[in-house]
Amino acid sequence: MKDSRTGPLAWFAGHHVASNLLMIFILISGALSLLSMKIEVFPELDTDMVTVSVPYRGASPAEVEEGVCIRVEEAIASVEGIKRIRAVASEGIGTVLAELEEDADDRKVLDDIKSAVDRIVTFPVETEKPVVAEGDTRRRVITVVLSGEASEKTLKVLAERVRDELTALPEVSQAEVAGIRSYEISIEVAEEALRRYGLSFRQVADAVRGASLDLPGGSVKTDGGEILLRTKGQKYRGEEFEDIVVITHGDGTRVRLADVATVVDAFEDTDTASRFDGKPAALVMVFRIGDEGALQVADAVKSYIERIEPSLPAGVTMSTWDDDSIILRQRIGLLLRNARIGLILVFLCLALFLDLRLAFWTTMGIPISFLGGLWLLPYFGVSINMISLFAFIVSLGIVVDDAIVVGENVYANLQKGMKPLDAAIRGVREMAIPVTFAILTTVAAFLPLLYVSGMMGKIMGQIPLVVIAVLLVSLVEALIILPAHLSSSGAGWLKRLLRPLDPVFAAIERVQSAVQRGLEWVIRVPYRQTLEIALQWRYLTMAIAVALLLTVFGMIGGGLIKFSLMPKVDADNMVAKLTMPQGTPVRQTEAILARVEAAAFELAREVDGRSPDGAPSVLKHISTTVGQHPSARGHGPTASNMSTSGDASHLGEINVELLGSEERTVGSVPLANRWRELVGEVGGVVSLSFSASSFTAGDALSVQLAHRDFETLLEAVDQLESIVAEYPGVGDIANSFLPGKKELKLGLTNEGRSLGLNLADLARQVRQGFYGEEVQRIQRGRDDIRVMVRYPASDRRSLGDIEAMRIRLSDGSEVPFNTVATVEEGRGYAAINRTDRRRVVTITADVDDTVANANEINMDLRSAVLPRMVHDFPGLTYDFEGEQRAQEVLELGGLAVLQPRQGPPRDARGPGDDL
Repeated sequence: MKDSRTGPLAWFAGHHVASNLLMIFILISGALSLLSMKIEVFPELDTDMVTVSVPYRGASPAEVEEGVCIRVEEAIASVEGIKRIRAVASEGIGTVLAELEEDADDRKVLDDIKSAVDRIVTFPVETEKPVVAEGDTRRRVITVVLSGEASEKTLKVLAERVRDELTALPEVSQAEVAGIRSYEISIEVAEEALRRYGLSFRQVADAVRGASLDLPGGSVKTDGGEILLRTKGQKYRGEEFEDIVVITHGDGTRVRLADVATVVDAFEDTDTASRFDGKPAALVMVFRIGDEGALQVADAVKSYIERIEPSLPAGVTMSTWDDDSIILRQRIGLLLRNARIGLILVFLCLALFLDLRLAFWTTMGIPISFLGGLWLLPYFGVSINMISLFAFIVSLGIVVDDAIVVGENVYANLQKGMKPLDAAIRGVREMAIPVTFAILTTVAAFLPLLYVSGMMGKIMGQIPLVVIAVLLVSLVEALIILPAHLSSSGAGWLKRLLRPLDPVFAAIERVQSAVQRGLEWVIRVPYRQTLEIALQWRYLTMAIAVALLLTVFGMIGGGLIKFSLMPKVDADNMVAKLTMPQGTPVRQTEAILARVEAAAFELAREVDGRSPDGAPSVLKHISTTVGQHPSARGHGPTASNMSTSGDASHLGEINVELLGSEERTVGSVPLANRWRELVGEVGGVVSLSFSASSFTAGDALSVQLAHRDFETLLEAVDQLESIVAEYPGVGDIANSFLPGKKELKLGLTNEGRSLGLNLADLARQVRQGFYGEEVQRIQRGRDDIRVMVRYPASDRRSLGDIEAMRIRLSDGSEVPFNTVATVEEGRGYAAINRTDRRRVVTITADVDDTVANANEINMDLRSAVLPRMVHDFPGLTYDFEGEQRAQEVLELGGLAVLQPRQGPPRDARGPGDDL
């Protein structure tokens, strides 16, 4: 027996102090790690993306594509480390996004891209300085909303005050004002005033530049010391600009800017606005950066709101919106509830079938394993976030299996009459190899997630790290710590302390005996009889098992068991996204949004009417945005760094915050479907989509088409949309190409040329009048304010205003616009999307999971529809985006076993793919 007590496992089983010290070390280290770990909603990850943004104000998407996007693409195409280049040419701005190789040096690639962009000297003169930056890794935690029947300026001033006070809090480092227009000083000069004083826009602009500036003039070194020379005349407010002298006559009389123009110190001339619960609103977005905790940031913001709200002006309220800390708290609560339930169930089951002492120490494996995992996670770069919490929940179901097996085997040896120490040593030795291989098998099942590439891999890679850390600590606990606790009959002082509870223990033993007799009967009668039959007819048993296995595979292959990469999860928000034809007046867009908003309130009344009296309303808040699609950027680690829509009067979005899913009796998806029904058919819209699910991997159906000939590409897009529309359950079909606003393309008449006018002069003067000339930018407080010279808003509303314009010639004379210019009507693009230096159009659609399966439709498109289209449209290429692309990334990472693969490989190319 002495030899049987040799070896490391036997040593730990016989030395309680060492095992207890190890347990205490794990518990204390895990607790300290928990206190210091970063708590965030989503993990902070490198985006492996570099964005190049070049504002080209007033330019059409086609001009932005030609003047900005193509030039940037060509400049950075040769930079080493870039995997994919995407670009969006929108009205007034070009954005190029470079996706980097995973093994690339992000800092070096960023510097190389900056150098390549800085070498571009062919940007149009009107473009602003390019901004080259890595993908934004900030994470918004919560948004503060100021709303009420107040002026836009009042709301903006309040929002800026709230921003400054929030960033002064020790828990908050960064906050931004959003949802409200930026300040702008507009110097509005009517054509009649220009003619009356013999002025041009350039002369007015030069007068402003010459009178509004601060300029250092060096210094004078006198005997008494050095004296600085400085010209100080910078204007900062509208009334200060009014006193600028534009003309000085020979008799000494002066014409001030106020005599020539109206100076408006207000907001930018854009069609963007926000409403919250039906009232004008301004937003303050609060971010978490560095080691700041999401829960601490959110709590600090909420405490600030409680403190400051009483001091707000009458009629203005302050609310929280898009609070990500809520779902983080819910996930933490779910983990704690599951852990408690797991502890209780494991303890009760083991206490009933084995004994109380073994049940207690086996159950202790759960907190020991979890705290041990928390101790290891910082070394793997893992924080407490939604993904790691999910991994902890997953590991709950498997974490004590090894301890149960070892403990049960020790108990069996005790039942044979062995001494506790010998029973523990023999029990752990017999189970050490099986338990170790069982843990390693589970670890191997999670390892493929570490090899998934891209952003999806970085997100999902946290799951195996957490599960593996917990399982490895669990193995140590089962083989080293648990046997030490089971190797003695218990401390004498503890037995004496618990002696008053002997009657309770006696009752428990009677229950255990009854349960044990029942279990022995099940093993001896039904189980044994079934086992004997199975062994007697072993070939039939094997045949039935194989048949069942093949049946399951057949059900998967035949589509009876559906596959979905990311099932729709009930969300606490519903979003309605509206797109009108380009050029739609903002009043018309607002009218449609008001109809959708009214339908949301009607839905709330309908659902609330079926709720018990006193129950809270299903609709908590409703946020309406005119001129933008805020949800287009997404949220979390997969948030987009590109804007495909910009700010425009034809866009709108309504976001409804619902009562929490635990308090609702109706899911968010049925509510969104009913909302759609209440809105009904809306005429004149390009698209009106409704969504209500969280944590999507992208659009259910998303196919990107490309072709060298754009007209052929559009023809292929129309055909694919028609085919997709025929699938049952498919709705909200849209594509990324939309006709743009009407355009008037200007040219020169022969008379204009004979007068010495060139096209550049004509274009500049028209731009000065209708878009405006930026005279200067001033810093007023934290605001960067543009000073613009242009026609009054009333003179920029009709085609007749263009015809009434006068064009100035080089000799100072002026001629009617129609004399020197030609006008050709046309229509441009709303936005132009490019991938790898080619124009592309992406077709997207949603799929009703109760009617159809998105994966099956994607497989059919891949295997049948798209190859046929490649044949019909030579040179056409395609690629899957959205949910299907995320699924393929997982497959390439070694997870193809998750679902059956059909059809040709992704990104199939047809004839002409080398074009």
